Amino acid sequence: MKAFEKRPRPGPLAVRLQSWSRAVLQALEATFATPATPGAAPFGGASARWTRLLPYAFGVALVASLLPVTVHLLITDYDVPGALAGAIATAQTAPLLLATTRPLQAWWVVLPADIAGALVQLASDGPQARLWPWTPPAVVGYCALMLALGLREPRRTLVGVWLATGAAGYLLELVRPYGQSGVTTLLFVLSGVLLLLASSLRARGEAQRRLAEQETISEAERARRTLLEERARIARELHDVVAHHMSVITVQADSAPYRIPGLPDAAREEFTSIAGSARESLAEMRRLLAVLRSDGSEGERAPQPGLDRLQQLVEATVRAGVPAELSLAAELVDGRTEVPQAVGLSAYRIVQEALANAVRHAPGAPTRVSVREDGSGLLTVLVVNGPATERAAPLEGAGTGHGLVGMRERVRLTGGTLDTGPLPDGGFRVAARLPLAPTGAETAPGPDPGRGPAAN
Repeated sequence: MKAFEKRPRPGPLAVRLQSWSRAVLQALEATFATPATPGAAPFGGASARWTRLLPYAFGVALVASLLPVTVHLLITDYDVPGALAGAIATAQTAPLLLATTRPLQAWWVVLPADIAGALVQLASDGPQARLWPWTPPAVVGYCALMLALGLREPRRTLVGVWLATGAAGYLLELVRPYGQSGVTTLLFVLSGVLLLLASSLRARGEAQRRLAEQETISEAERARRTLLEERARIARELHDVVAHHMSVITVQADSAPYRIPGLPDAAREEFTSIAGSARESLAEMRRLLAVLRSDGSEGERAPQPGLDRLQQLVEATVRAGVPAELSLAAELVDGRTEVPQAVGLSAYRIVQEALANAVRHAPGAPTRVSVREDGSGLLTVLVVNGPATERAAPLEGAGTGHGLVGMRERVRLTGGTLDTGPLPDGGFRVAARLPLAPTGAETAPGPDPGRGPAAN
């Protein structure tokens, strides 16, 4: 016998049966997870038309099989006249068609019809009327009705239906002239089990649906909280950037009359007005910052990092196990190209988050960081990492995308653009273009940063 044998490929019929069963299971799962709606069929949300028609086909098949069997049984075993047997059988089985959408209304017809049939059987007293008060077709139809009820009605209603079923059967037992058959107890137990099973499945589906909804809401709240925290952090960092320049303006305006001799009085008043406006702006910024700062955030008052700290950041990433390399343009290092402090800070934070994603989701992957000025007044920041090595498994599962929220918010602040996404080889790419000259875009409303692609 060979060690490896080719398995026979399934035929077209087997493939169709697998597809059909998969569609039915998906429809059942959707039915259990969907709240009961009066007048709606169980598979109403299915995509395939034949799946939506399946409950109606089952109801028609059930009635078509039970109706003639009931008529024949009443006539031959219980000596019920043909016309009366047909009327009773129709009343007991036809409402099952209504059970597809409104099972409780169908039950209000089926139970009295079953009781009326039991009384007719008692009056007829046929020679083989041993099963009483419920005939076998009535038991089968009633069990199907219990399944439909359990999937659609609340538990209080189901308990009432179950108790009414037992009460009707045992009251009829009191006037029964034949020996014990146990049909009443059988139907009472079966109906209770079916009601409990269907109700439990529906409750489980509703719990899963609510859990999924809650997880969606929680994810949206986490994304919103991440966005707000990042904006607050940016506001604190902007204070450190802008406050320095405002302080310089204040000092220059205050010292101008002493540094520049022979200033006219109008110029002195103008410098005094400029210094006063600068002081008011600083005071307003500090008041706003007091709202954003939390207790114990003294560490955030340290000087903010910029392009000069990128080399240290890459070296720390290498120590974390990611072979990273930095390509930083010489004109950015020696100061020939002036980089605003806000742009340098944003570039540093973007590289920091991209490297953190590489360490977290692609350990051991080679990573390249490139920062340069493209000649058109834009600072280009590019971070590209390859796929995770075979020796190291990712430290975390799929990302939530929250890291990109901060990147997009910082890029929007500077008026730049951000492009992120996976690479064909399994790696990830982060590319940002930040204008080196003020564009005024930092005050304009931008797109929702939470709508970016998922994180690496």
